[in-house]
Amino acid sequence: MLVMRQRVTAVWALLLAATCASTWLLSKDAFSPTIAVVGTFLIAAVKVRFVMLDFMELRHAPLPVRVAFEDGSCW
Repeated sequence: MLVMRQRVTAVWALLLAATCASTWLLSKDAFSPTIAVVGTFLIAAVKVRFVMLDFMELRHAPLPVRVAFEDGSCW
């Protein structure tokens, strides 16, 4: 059960839940199209940040590298 205690496993589960939320909940007619689009974009932004920090291992990168990726000006 060592795998379950790793941060990357928890992040993966969070990404999976966020994908399900944006796919199933926001794609139904329960919300207006505007709310669904804004919600999907917000969820996508959070997912991108988690992927960069945990799967690209930028969480422990030097500060200038992390700032360059997180502030979005390099996009």
